[in-house]
Amino acid sequence: MMDTFLIKATQLIMAFALLVIIHEFGHFLFARIFGVKVEKFYIFFDPWTELFKWKPKKYIGGFGKQRDLKTAASQAPADSNDSGKDNDGKKDGKGSFWGDTEYGIGWLPLGGYCKIAGMIDESMDKEQMKLPPKEWEFRSKPAWQRLLIMVAGVLFNFLLAIVIYAGIVYASGERYVAFKDATMGMAYSEAAHEIGFKDGDIPLLADGEELDNPADARMKMIQANVVTVLRDGKDSVNIKIPQNFIFQLDKESKDENTLINFMTYRIPTLITQVAPGEGADKAGIKTGDRIIAIDSIPTESLDVFLPTLAGHENSTVMLTVLRQNDVATDTLKMPVNLNDASKMGVGLELDPSKFFKTNEIRYSLLQSVPRGIEMGTDKLVSYASSMKLVFTKEGAKSVGGFGAIGSIFPEKWNWIAFWNIAAFLSVALAFMNILPIPALDGGHVLFLLYEVITRRKPSEKFLEYAQMFGMGLLILLLLYANGMDIIRLFK
Repeated sequence: MMDTFLIKATQLIMAFALLVIIHEFGHFLFARIFGVKVEKFYIFFDPWTELFKWKPKKYIGGFGKQRDLKTAASQAPADSNDSGKDNDGKKDGKGSFWGDTEYGIGWLPLGGYCKIAGMIDESMDKEQMKLPPKEWEFRSKPAWQRLLIMVAGVLFNFLLAIVIYAGIVYASGERYVAFKDATMGMAYSEAAHEIGFKDGDIPLLADGEELDNPADARMKMIQANVVTVLRDGKDSVNIKIPQNFIFQLDKESKDENTLINFMTYRIPTLITQVAPGEGADKAGIKTGDRIIAIDSIPTESLDVFLPTLAGHENSTVMLTVLRQNDVATDTLKMPVNLNDASKMGVGLELDPSKFFKTNEIRYSLLQSVPRGIEMGTDKLVSYASSMKLVFTKEGAKSVGGFGAIGSIFPEKWNWIAFWNIAAFLSVALAFMNILPIPALDGGHVLFLLYEVITRRKPSEKFLEYAQMFGMGLLILLLLYANGMDIIRLFK
């Protein structure tokens, strides 16, 4: 249990740190391009003290202490509110591209920040704002430059997602069984059954859009108004998707007895290994055998076999097995003793590509870029579409914080899964940050657009109040989201 927690927590922290660095680097890069001084670049927040800080050629330290580096002058580093000169006597905004910034790691892992000189942000540096504007400050730059500086963080998060998706398809390609080639159809969860899906249905369309690759199809189906399926190999059936269906699936997925998360491929029950000395081994079951019935109950697919086998603790069941020999397929009846967990000591094939035609697409470096853009855009559109559900009663209850985010990482380390989740979170972070809420990038963008359109700059006092309101709202949302994690933990 502790190992699982550590693996998930490590993945969460690594992904979060990466996203913060890339996001803040977007702000940093555009600020420096336009000659704006960036006083601090921090991963995580540092109220009262920091874990680590470093200013190139000047000082290094942590926990509120620092020591001057040998190459630095003996005097203390210039204060952000000084005359505008660094230790080399250059104007801050036109000095070293990297060297005029303090880099650090905070102790509060709730985000990160760039402290951009002359900007009303989360630092709430009111003393600096009382001084006359300097040419290297944010407030002294044209509105279009300030707008690009604020949009850059969101842009870089989206670009990161594209790079990750492109890297994944370049490194591993895409391999999947198309729905039309899954001749046994799909198995569906109880929540899906309740709205009209039946086991064996093959998804065809979501709101008229053809479905093929399951990696893209799942969310399209959940968010659609109508899904069209092929039933019994001949009839096209339209299934209406209720607006709260995604919440029904979320609730269902948290039940430890749930075997299927919305839908999965129906595949035969094929034995891949037999544990020596266990019930299956003693009964004579072999690798390659296919189980088609338990007692008198047909189990044509794995999704039927598993729940049928459950509940037979410490009992003997009669299995009907198909065994391929050199010239034919034999049908065998084999009594098998189960243990106290209704297990017989076998491994089962879970990969649908072992049974059905598989599509495999390999991408060159150039081909991976447009595919990465396509995947990133699809994820952004899908995430934006799902956000409207947050404002429903079920959506408010489903909001989660760091615990909910951490739970989506796999229990065992898997780099492909890690990068897929990191890319999705980068898309989500980009979308959330562009929302027009004061204290978020979108809030700053909103005020800058107002300035561009009206040619009137909001007063600094108004921006201060808006920043404080936005920060208060974000803190409340943060407390609510993580509070919901705690409530769910004790349910």
